[in-house]
Amino acid sequence: MMEAKLLLPDVEEENGAPFWAGAARDELLVQACGACGNWRFPPRPMCPHCRSVETKWERASGNAKVWGFVVPHPPLLPAYAELAPYNVIVVELDEDPTIRMVGNLLASPDGALNEIDPSTIEIGEPVRVVFQKVDDVTLPRWVRA
Repeated sequence: MMEAKLLLPDVEEENGAPFWAGAARDELLVQACGACGNWRFPPRPMCPHCRSVETKWERASGNAKVWGFVVPHPPLLPAYAELAPYNVIVVELDEDPTIRMVGNLLASPDGALNEIDPSTIEIGEPVRVVFQKVDDVTLPRWVRA
């Protein structure tokens, strides 16, 4: 029988590798344009504002607000079905609300994906980033601030 596995990102993909390396160090990094300075997420090779291909990485505070959320329901991939019900949140960073990241709201930094009652999640509530290692990937997740 095949073991159910979570779908995890490719941490060596050229544009996103610095983001994942930062997460492994418990740093939330955001790609910024080396020419105009605008932040962008997800990472990509060209600035959508000025079309420069110059990039730099800036550390974000990790403070954010819940912008939206969903609660996935079956049918789900086997590894996720075992965790249901769980939440998936979208947060907007305090430094730049146009930067939105997807993750999970946890009760504690080492908490499980399914320990928060989804009915208690509120749009606009403040959260802060925490980092959890899953297999060989360190994922940014969120706890209430």
